[in-house]
Amino acid sequence: MDKTVATAREAVADLPDGASLAVGGFGLSGVPDVLIGAVYERGVGGLRVVSNNCGALDRGLAVLLAAGRIARVTGSYIGANKEFARQYLAGELEVELIPQGTLAERLRAGGAGIPAFFTPAGVGTQVADGGLPWRYDGSGGVAVASPPKEVRTFDGTEYVLERGIRTDYALVRAAKGDRHGNLVFRRSARNFNPLAATAGRITVAEVEELVEPGELDPDSVHLPGIFVQRVLPLTPGQAADKEIERRTVSE
Repeated sequence: MDKTVATAREAVADLPDGASLAVGGFGLSGVPDVLIGAVYERGVGGLRVVSNNCGALDRGLAVLLAAGRIARVTGSYIGANKEFARQYLAGELEVELIPQGTLAERLRAGGAGIPAFFTPAGVGTQVADGGLPWRYDGSGGVAVASPPKEVRTFDGTEYVLERGIRTDYALVRAAKGDRHGNLVFRRSARNFNPLAATAGRITVAEVEELVEPGELDPDSVHLPGIFVQRVLPLTPGQAADKEIERRTVSE
């Protein structure tokens, strides 16, 4: 029942080339930077990543992206990541952009064993009709476009069919966790981390504070340990290493 691992390298030692990864975080909040760094050091490539965004300010997944280790991204936000946009438009990266709420539900559904679901988000757009550019050809043309999806009417409203997402691995970051893998997330870090964690067949969690089993109030646990296979306790320095993507202050 003790799922702790000693090092980040050990935590991702069996992650192969071409693996699919669900990665938690929202902007720079709750991003498993230490585990991502270990994946980078291993030198694996051709990764298929599912995440809200693909890093920012040279942090998070931006490290793997800049090194050319990512082959495909399923996400909802490019943001100010210029390298992400460059690779996408140059045809170096396949990108499936989907509505943010749909991404969250696809991860949740996959983790819950639900193969597909219907949602109104995207009906009447290329999300449902197909034709969104997944990969450009480098000359301004579209090499791979999204296929059309099934649309059905329920009670007079149209809904589009979306598939649940399952990945080979999931990398997440929690504010607190115990040796059994029970996790607690803090504020914005709770947006995508629990969903990503359930979607991974092997889920690795880096935790800022490791506690002993029984110390967490069961009512405070956001993710049960049954979804987590490995727990990496962070050092105080690693836990404190956090950046703010956009700092806004008033006079």
